[in-house]
Amino acid sequence: MDRFIDYTVNHYDKLIDAVLQHLAIVGLTLLISIALAMITAIVLIDHQKTADWIMRSWSMVYAIPSLALFALLLPLTGLGIRTAVVVLVLYNQYILVRAFVEGLCRIDPGVLEAANGMGMTKGQILKKIRFPLAVDAMAAGIRIAIISTIGIATIAATIGAGGLGRILFDGMRTQNSVKIIWGTVLSVLMVLLANAILKAIENRIRKRHAAA
Repeated sequence: MDRFIDYTVNHYDKLIDAVLQHLAIVGLTLLISIALAMITAIVLIDHQKTADWIMRSWSMVYAIPSLALFALLLPLTGLGIRTAVVVLVLYNQYILVRAFVEGLCRIDPGVLEAANGMGMTKGQILKKIRFPLAVDAMAAGIRIAIISTIGIATIAATIGAGGLGRILFDGMRTQNSVKIIWGTVLSVLMVLLANAILKAIENRIRKRHAAA
C-alpha cells in the first residue's frame, strides 16, 4: 500500500499526462469515426446491396489483429498518434457503419410509406423519422466503439502513441504492479465515464425528439 501511495504522490503528473494523451487519441478517433460512418450510412440508405458489400469489406479489416495493422501502416504513417488514429478509425467503421445502417434502414416500411404519403422529403424523413428511431441502435454502436477505441488505444503505446498503454506496458516490462493497477483502473474509469456521458446525451436527444 505504501508503494502505491508513494508512486501516486511522486508521479501523479505522469498519470495525468497519460490520461490526457489517451483522451486525445480516443476523442480524435471518435470524431473522425462517427462523422465518416454517418456520411457512409446516409449514402447507403437506399443501396442495401452496396451496404452489404461494404460491411463485408470492413469485417475483413476488423479481423486483422491490431498489432499487425499497426505494423502494416508504419511505413506509410510512421510511429506515433497518426498511425494509432488511422488504425482505430478503420476498426470503428465496421462497428459504427453497421450500427448506423441498421438503425437508419431497418425501419418499418409502412412508416416510410406514410411519411411519403404526407409529402415529406427525404431530408425530412431522415431528420424526423429515421434519426429518432435509430437513436438506440446508433448509441449502442457508439458505446461499443468507445470501449473498443479505449482498449486498442492502449495497445497503440507499442508504436509510440503514448496514453495509458505506456504505463501498462512499462509496468509489465519492469514488473511494477502499481503501474499495472493504475493503467487498468484509469482505463476502466474512462470507459465508465464515457458510457455515462453517452447515456446522458442519448436521454437528452430522446427528450428533445419527444417534445418536438
